[in-house]
Amino acid sequence: MEEYSLVGVDGNAFAVMGYVRRAMRTEGKSIDEQNAYTEDAMSGDYDSLLNKSMEVLDELNGES
Repeated sequence: MEEYSLVGVDGNAFAVMGYVRRAMRTEGKSIDEQNAYTEDAMSGDYDSLLNKSMEVLDELNGES
């Protein structure tokens, strides 16, 4: 299993969301789950996007 992290990912919000969505797809998450993440990530400010992204990556890494 790959270890996912935002370290080294371009800080652009769309790059972050793209990275997280690719990780979700790689780990077999459904398109509905990916879309729910995107909607949630875009519902707040940049810090909220980063927090939600880190939560999702932690879950994918088995740290939830």
